[in-house]
Amino acid sequence: MTDAADQTLSDDDTAALSVVLSRFGGADALSVQRMPIPQPQDDEVLVRVRAASVNPVDYKIAQGKFPPIGEDKLPLILGRDLAGTVEAMGTRAHYMVRHGDRVMAHIGIDRGAQSEFVVAKAVEFIAIPEGVDFPEAAGAGLASMTAWQGLFDQGGLDNGQTVLIHGAAGGVGHLAVQFAKWKGARVIATASAKDVDFVRSLGADTVIDYKAGRFEDQVSDVDLVLDLIGGDTGERSLAVLREGGILVSTVQPPSDDKKAGRDVRIAPRFMAQPNAAQLGQVADLMAAGNVRVTVARTFPITEAAAAYREQEEGHPSGKIVLLLD
Repeated sequence: MTDAADQTLSDDDTAALSVVLSRFGGADALSVQRMPIPQPQDDEVLVRVRAASVNPVDYKIAQGKFPPIGEDKLPLILGRDLAGTVEAMGTRAHYMVRHGDRVMAHIGIDRGAQSEFVVAKAVEFIAIPEGVDFPEAAGAGLASMTAWQGLFDQGGLDNGQTVLIHGAAGGVGHLAVQFAKWKGARVIATASAKDVDFVRSLGADTVIDYKAGRFEDQVSDVDLVLDLIGGDTGERSLAVLREGGILVSTVQPPSDDKKAGRDVRIAPRFMAQPNAAQLGQVADLMAAGNVRVTVARTFPITEAAAAYREQEEGHPSGKIVLLLD
């Protein structure tokens, strides 16, 4: 299949330009199609999407490597987070939002954010802070919830503790560094050489080039490891935890037999869940200037396939975002 950018698309006021997966096969399996515009009911709102981010889970879904999405769920509009303006409201949503409000959200996997129009419940959206643009707001959703829930809900990170964050330059990692610093933790981070200065600028106390040396030779007595890499990195991380420390992973965590008899905890693999209240806290931090979402690169929605390849192969520092306006 040709890239989305090569496809001819006709204008249609009743349909929304959307990134659609009709078969598994990675970026080559994506198409950009016009799909019917959903209509808001009851407490729902229709949002005209201005920007939607691309996350690692998106290309894994496209490859057929995300078990919750099987062939029976296809075709599927992809995407989990968005920013835009309220276009229309259901009969019970008028008291919550107004037409034209700038809003952002992290939505369920069944609805698809990479589309010109998206319907979700009004309570799932929060206001975009003044001074925050659509691409930055779109980049906050899934990545910020993964970082927030991993650090605080799963890891219990608190003021004065020490956290080691692997993959600290990516979409989730760069937010995790900032959240941990805001919480008052000491932050140790691993990143590639090209990203060391970037991660340090986010507030990390120590940044280790993971290719220049073994992090376990430089780190010890860590309260929490947030592992966004997996594999050997997760297993080696067990050695740097203090007794009673915990490893939290967004990928496959090490098995218990890797603890070698040490009193450390390995949290079950977790997936971030939409939480408007927590996203509202993130928005407050963005408004106060305590947290920023770095947008590494933007693509028009018609170049969705290229955006997916960049997310998978380019190791971006921050977020990849699709523009729909």
